[in-house]
This record gives sequence, C-alpha cells and structure tokens, in this order.
Amino acid sequence: MRDRFIDSGAVFAGWVGLGMALVLAIAFELIIPVQTVVFLLAPVMGVLIGVYANVRAERWRPRGRVLANAAYAGAVTGVAMALLYVAIRLVFLYGDGGSLPDGTSLSCRTGPDCTYARYVDAGKAGELAEIGVTDAKSLETATLGELATTGAGLFVLTLGGALVGGLARSLASQPGGQKAPTRLSTAARTPSGEPVGVDTLK
Repeated sequence: MRDRFIDSGAVFAGWVGLGMALVLAIAFELIIPVQTVVFLLAPVMGVLIGVYANVRAERWRPRGRVLANAAYAGAVTGVAMALLYVAIRLVFLYGDGGSLPDGTSLSCRTGPDCTYARYVDAGKAGELAEIGVTDAKSLETATLGELATTGAGLFVLTLGGALVGGLARSLASQPGGQKAPTRLSTAARTPSGEPVGVDTLK
C-alpha cells in the first residue's frame, strides 16, 4: 500500500534525515550551543533530504510522486529535528540545578526556579519583566510557548526545504536514455500471459 504513494528509497531517506537531525541538534545545542545555526541549517538540510529521497529512489517523474517522496522524507526529518530541539531545551530547563561557573550554586529548586534565578543573577530580571516573566512559573510558561512555536518553525523550514529539493529534482532534465518508471496494465494480456499496454504510473 505504501509503495502506491512513496518509494522505498524515500523511506530510507527518512531514516537518514533522522540521523542528520540528531547530529545537527547535538552539534549546535550541546557541543556548540549556537541555536540560531539550527534554524539556518534546517531548510538546507530539508533541500538535501528532499533531493536524496528521489536520488535513492532513482525517481525523476512524475512530479507528484517526486514531491511525495520529498515530502515524506522532509516530514520525518522535520519532526525529528523539532522533537530533538525541544527535548534538549527541556532538559536544560528542568535539569538546571543552579550551578555557576565559579563552582558555587544558586539557592533555588532544580528546574525553572534555578533557571529564573540564573537570569536574575545575570542582571536580566528587568528584561524578563518587560515580557511578563516575573517568576519561575511565568518563565516556564513563556519557555514552553516559545518551544511550541520554534519546534513548529523547525518542522516547517525543514519540510519546505525538502519540497524545494523535490521540485528542483522534478524540473531537472533526466539523464539521456532514462525513462520514467511505469506500471503495466493487468487488464489486458496476451495469450502467453504477458501484459499489454501501459495505463498508470508507479
């Protein structure tokens, strides 16, 4: 049933995209915490996975099938990217124990309370108050709302990039001698049992 809508190569590409999302999230949220880079690379990763899904499937036409392959791989990659980004941010929020670089610790409860205390200690209480964050509870609410928005944004950026990659693949010229895959009709057969005619695309 699945092969009627997407190729097996697109399924494989989805797993590759999941691995790419894992590497990107770890690299730019844990090892080098520059979260802006994640958003800049998400559409690029989407384009790559959208093209790769159809390269893996050796698919050039029809355009609808090419875009379906790209959409599937892009959606899997986008969901993985969004979930990993949000999960890592939540670990930092709820796992914050208040430790400071100088070896001391803030007087707070592990979780949003320590995160809020950390901002206050850094002199950012006024900035937070301007956006309605005045305590640990309001900080938690604001952070969860932000993560819902940014997670959805990452998904859209990745999926959009994948569709762009798929569209580019479908508009490119096929290599000489390569024909679009077709499915032979099973309605008409020769006396020897061989199908006759072509009526639907794979």
